[in-house]
Amino acid sequence: MTNHLAKETSPYLLQHCENPVEWYPWGEEALTLARTQNKPILLSIGYSACHWCHVMAHESFEDEAVALAMNQHFINIKVDREERPDIDQIYQTVHYMLNQRNGGWPLTMFLTPEQKPFFGGTYFPKVARHGLPGFLDLLPRIAEAYYTRGEAIEQQSASLEKLLAESLPEQDVREPEFSEQMLDQVLKALAENFDSVHGGFGNAPKFIHPAELEFCLQRYFTDKNKNALHLAVFTLEKMARGGIYDQLGGGFCRYSTDPYWRIPHFEKMLYDNGSLLYLYTAAWLVTGESLFKQIVEETAAWVLREMQSPIGAKGGYYSTLDADSEHEEGKFYVWDRAQVAQILSPEEYEIVAPYYGLVQPPNFEQKLWNLEVTQSLAEVAQTVGICYEEAQQRLAAARKKLGSVREMRIHPGRDEKVLTSWNGLMIKGMAYSGRVFKQRAWRDSAIRAVDFIRNTMWKNNRLLATYKDGRAHLNAYLDDYAFLLDGLLELLQTEFRQIDLDFAVALAEVLLDQFEDQEAGGFFFTSHDHEVLIHRPKPVYDNATPSGNGVAVMVLQRLGHLLGEYRYLQAAERALRLFYPAISSHSSGCCSLLIAVEEIMTPPPMVILRGREPALSEWRYKLQNRVPHLLIFALSSELVGLPASLDKPVPVDKAVNAWVCQGVNCLPEITSLQELLHVCAVQGRITTLL
Repeated sequence: MTNHLAKETSPYLLQHCENPVEWYPWGEEALTLARTQNKPILLSIGYSACHWCHVMAHESFEDEAVALAMNQHFINIKVDREERPDIDQIYQTVHYMLNQRNGGWPLTMFLTPEQKPFFGGTYFPKVARHGLPGFLDLLPRIAEAYYTRGEAIEQQSASLEKLLAESLPEQDVREPEFSEQMLDQVLKALAENFDSVHGGFGNAPKFIHPAELEFCLQRYFTDKNKNALHLAVFTLEKMARGGIYDQLGGGFCRYSTDPYWRIPHFEKMLYDNGSLLYLYTAAWLVTGESLFKQIVEETAAWVLREMQSPIGAKGGYYSTLDADSEHEEGKFYVWDRAQVAQILSPEEYEIVAPYYGLVQPPNFEQKLWNLEVTQSLAEVAQTVGICYEEAQQRLAAARKKLGSVREMRIHPGRDEKVLTSWNGLMIKGMAYSGRVFKQRAWRDSAIRAVDFIRNTMWKNNRLLATYKDGRAHLNAYLDDYAFLLDGLLELLQTEFRQIDLDFAVALAEVLLDQFEDQEAGGFFFTSHDHEVLIHRPKPVYDNATPSGNGVAVMVLQRLGHLLGEYRYLQAAERALRLFYPAISSHSSGCCSLLIAVEEIMTPPPMVILRGREPALSEWRYKLQNRVPHLLIFALSSELVGLPASLDKPVPVDKAVNAWVCQGVNCLPEITSLQELLHVCAVQGRITTLL
């Protein structure tokens, strides 16, 4: 017996299609039913890799008694927050307003038939425990409140609507005063929240904060701020050695439950790893740290092995790996010490045990070990009395054995839907790391994903948000356009294809036409022709992923300079004017917007190379390693039909020539690689030369 979720493509919704609960997907059928029957809506939002979503499902949604109460009192709607971030954003905000604390998943909200929320929480146990009310007891009480307290609910709804309206940024009559001082203040605020012992920002649970780390690296690239570099590099090093990183299989989990990066919430998300590929590659360019290169190589290998659909299945990137396997969180990843000793030779074990913390007390549920690097390999080698190279060989052999044994375990579930926005983040990471490390397979991986999205999820000059099982659907969001455009700009620097530039321009045009608030400025999260919900957010702040507005402003500025398209630059400036008060008052939460602020003050240096291979690639490689923050577009001599801004003269008696530009200004043609390196390396930027 299935409910109304059986025809959905979302793995999360399909996980619930055989519940005794009469679930509906979000849509007109369920909303109409609530109105005609005058029943309140029970809205449950989660995602397939969510541990506590699984717990609540097993305890309540699979339980006949709970299902009976839900079906009797409510129209029950199940939403995948990854497919419908528009709905999730609204009701997470409402949860905070109602409860004065952050929400999370599962999110459990109770709405009127007009979608107005009147009660909500996150996880509820079936019966009361740990200070949480029992779900079974709660259901009839909430239903009774809906029917008997209608006036109070209407008053509360009016207050919530007002608060939601007030949450939108408003135009400020003041002229924005963007300055270096503003950027320095943000860095100071980040430093004050920095964990100087373990890295990262804040305490447990400790998230990755990719926008903050990218801002720090950007400050070093453009201003040589060593403190900014330390914040980023120290954090990346601690994460790489911690249990949040899969020490055997590569890839990062979503967050650490402790301040030490030791025990993660074991789900692996595509978006985190796309951002981290970019960050670790950038950090390697600055430091040359071999650990960072290792992390990039292992994470990229994991993406190719586990997170990208095969060539025959088109090539999009999958969304997540579950936290659970066999109904236990982390079971796939953790180890019994005796088992490790049995698998390895004594010589291998004497390296692995101190290196991965097996000589210390158990760090997972007081009986098992989640692998983390607790001692440097050089120290272990010295203690054991062998050379470093021998220790490396033993560790490599041990990791291979442990990995082979782990592969025989039951794997966590994989959510194989392809999300356009998250693919954009991974395209950026794979394209950038593939270019820097000269890895053709990584570059080709990014190209396959772009081609898949353009061929499958770009219909009638509009993006679709999600794809699975041969079906692409759902109107795309701001993040889909902005993140994919960002990935395309990175891929164009890795391998320039005219088809990708055309795609980027088409995406930018939809951004302006369907998402921009042309009166107030900035970009709405949903398009002008999107389904009407109780609120239309215009997101400002960074979360686990960067702000869609921050990325949109940044990519429009870059594309505007690249093509000489002033409409893009003007839209970016309008958005920054609108968001100026928020940036000024809550600056450390606006790091992606602040990267755009920095670039509106000083447009990023841009180098256009024309010429023939292999010299063309050699110039690009040497230039990016000397000045990491340059935008470099290497255009083959054979390319024709380029936009006027890129259609530079082809060299006649040289293999390559270069055009160094910043904003609308360009230096004269440069035909010597050494001269180009000198020009671009002056103080790390070229502002004073133009």
